[in-house]
Amino acid sequence: MKQHQIAKRNLSIMWFANFFIGGSMTMVLPFISLYIGTFGNYSTQYIQHWSGWTFGITFVTAFLFSPVWGRIGDRYGRKKILIACAFGMGLSIFLMGFVENVWQLFILRMFTGIFTGFISMSQAFISTQTPKEIAGRVLGTLQTGNITGSLFGPLLGGILADTVGYSTAFKFTSITIFISGLLVIATKEYQMERQQGTKSSYTSREVLSHILRNPILVNIMLISTLVQVAHFSIQPILSLYVGELHGTSNLGFYSGIAFSAAGLGNLLMARHWGKIGDRHGHVKILVLLLFLTALVYLPGAFIDQFWQLVFVRFLLGIAIGGIIPVRIAYIRQEAPVSMQGEVLGYNTSLRFLGNIIGPAMGGMVAGFYGFSAVFITTSTLLLIAGLILYFAMHRNPELARSH
Repeated sequence: MKQHQIAKRNLSIMWFANFFIGGSMTMVLPFISLYIGTFGNYSTQYIQHWSGWTFGITFVTAFLFSPVWGRIGDRYGRKKILIACAFGMGLSIFLMGFVENVWQLFILRMFTGIFTGFISMSQAFISTQTPKEIAGRVLGTLQTGNITGSLFGPLLGGILADTVGYSTAFKFTSITIFISGLLVIATKEYQMERQQGTKSSYTSREVLSHILRNPILVNIMLISTLVQVAHFSIQPILSLYVGELHGTSNLGFYSGIAFSAAGLGNLLMARHWGKIGDRHGHVKILVLLLFLTALVYLPGAFIDQFWQLVFVRFLLGIAIGGIIPVRIAYIRQEAPVSMQGEVLGYNTSLRFLGNIIGPAMGGMVAGFYGFSAVFITTSTLLLIAGLILYFAMHRNPELARSH
């Protein structure tokens, strides 16, 4: 079988693996805060704060382990890491169905973070098999697998939670994660030929030196943190906001709709943004997307009906859908194949840093100032991220022109 045929087959398999992982991880998001409420008679503020910390602790361990997994993947192969991540996540989520207090849930969410690099590792797995010229399009296609799963996940999770209860929903969720691990076994790993002058392996010091020599790459990786802070600030408390707007009737289902609205917008545009980035330059499109995302998220602070929240989330999905594939495509162009896993690992680590800060910040801002303040803060952070990259692009026009 020729390399392009293997790459096409791998992309198809990893699309479905990402579909199951994306769906599984988002199935539990709509009701984490509601699950915490079943452990005792807690105040709304207590649940908001613990929702933020329990949601965010996963990303603390993910922040620490992502570069490690990336380096191991560069040296020993990414397929093995993908399988380990799938089965590690599946086990920890299965055990969440048996917890009896918030501390047990907190510890298992922390353990899950060790294995939460599946999506980013799959991006590195496919990226090293993809020519630079079509990286945005291919990575955008891969992302639609994760997005499609994320689209159905909250809806299915909400229905499961309302039908069989929160504990059983966690157990069902773990099954689809195990399926993803089995799918990865069917892939065949290889890398594109290295360019002349590039090495077969790099030390961590050499990888960091390569990153720091490119100011736009540094800015894009740091912006990963700001984008995730903005995006995840509302996630752990969204179901509480839905309850305030819509009421408590079938809260799991309606929370799932609100979560999935962003996924639908993301699904419609992710591949298209990747193609546009390949054609017009990844840095320019990233600047545009950051400004656009800041603009469409701000109205969320002024809504008073559930359908308005759904519409704002849908617009957010359209705008933010291209940020990941365009960003990864730029890194694919800037990093030699033999260090891409570790570079993407650092990028993922910075993303997870944003995932740590975002939920905790969102929970505290909502607790003290109300839900509207979270949307205003989110929009401001996205605007700042766009301005940072815009000025970096103009200070380094030679790098911006080449991409």
